[in-house]
Amino acid sequence: MADEQKTVDASLPEELALRDEVRWIKSEDLRLFRSLQESMNKIEPAYVATYPPTECGIATFTRDVLQSVAKYSPFSKPTVIAVKRDNEIEPYDRTVRCQIVKEQRQSYLDAADYVNGSAVDIVSIQHEYGIFGGDDGEYVLDLVAALQKPSVVTCHTVLQHPSPNQKRIIQELGRMCDAMIVMIKTGKQILVDVYGIDPKKVAVIPHGVPNVHRVSASSVKRALGVGADIPIMSTFGLISRGKGIENAIKAMPMILKRHPKTIYLVLGETHPGVRKHEGESYRNSLNDLVANLGLENHVRFNNRFLSLNELVRYLCATDVYITPYLSKDQITSGTLAYALGCGRAIVSTAYLYAEEVLGDNRGLLVEFGDPEAIAGAVCRVLDDPALRTELENNAYAYGRRAAWFNVAIDNLELFRRILLRRGQETGA
Repeated sequence: MADEQKTVDASLPEELALRDEVRWIKSEDLRLFRSLQESMNKIEPAYVATYPPTECGIATFTRDVLQSVAKYSPFSKPTVIAVKRDNEIEPYDRTVRCQIVKEQRQSYLDAADYVNGSAVDIVSIQHEYGIFGGDDGEYVLDLVAALQKPSVVTCHTVLQHPSPNQKRIIQELGRMCDAMIVMIKTGKQILVDVYGIDPKKVAVIPHGVPNVHRVSASSVKRALGVGADIPIMSTFGLISRGKGIENAIKAMPMILKRHPKTIYLVLGETHPGVRKHEGESYRNSLNDLVANLGLENHVRFNNRFLSLNELVRYLCATDVYITPYLSKDQITSGTLAYALGCGRAIVSTAYLYAEEVLGDNRGLLVEFGDPEAIAGAVCRVLDDPALRTELENNAYAYGRRAAWFNVAIDNLELFRRILLRRGQETGA
């Protein structure tokens, strides 16, 4: 059945490509950003995380942060310390100057030695329990404890109900690192209330989004070979059971009763970690569900890791973007952030990140695991052009604040303040 699913060509005219953020900032504006001026005198950051070509959200996020920050510190040489699985050989680019083998504890100490002997000024650690070795990824603590340079940890997962070991790891990171970054205010509150982290140590910096030129969905649909009158729903990202895609598919028969031409695009390959442990069983179950509901002409899969340009183009053609996720605890979502950045009308389950970023009428929230609620919200958007326009405008306005060039400025300002404080403490 998977081979029978249709895919959509993502080619578009060149004029719809992403903007170059830097050229849209006038040179005289630089004097407004003291942190930018000072960072031009070189801040050498190192990033500890997974990194492309590894296919995962944190790898993509790390590359985007690095490239955005590098545009404002052109005399610096960014360093990546890439975390990889044992026996993997990845064709990294030249920014990867050191590698950590996930389950080899000594490699974390070797990486710290490399940093300590290098010109790196500050270390930015992207934290998610699953990307580091040991129980709950505890080997990352060895790295941080051995560092002689300032460090910042970005928390991609902040659990409200952690296990004792998960709680210990975050508390130790909070103690040893100079600052912690979360992407929404709720994340900061959880760190303070559940983990006892000093609120002065926690910075809220939004998940970055590409600086996308706004275009009408109908014009992009034509470039994709889809009729302008066909409503498009979409979900993108690495596919796994926690995404709840089955509930969006189950909503389709109800949506089609009111909008019979609707197409639902499920974009992205199965998460490599999921594929390693269970193969394509989840995707196959989705294909079976589509067949059982007779939705072959209305649900389409694109089973591959899409480039940023492709994702943006699909998003620009989308009428309603859906994140039907199943976990309340999810504290960030790059896919939802990108949908906001592209100014899409959004329907989402009420996980923590969605609750905050879709507030103030930037999207519609539904209960978990409720196809009928999903169908009702989607139809509400498709039935009411004024509502859809309002949601799109509000989402796009929010996304401007989270554009990568703004996120880069926030990161550089945090780095600058930490290095200044460290210098004052040491008398440097």
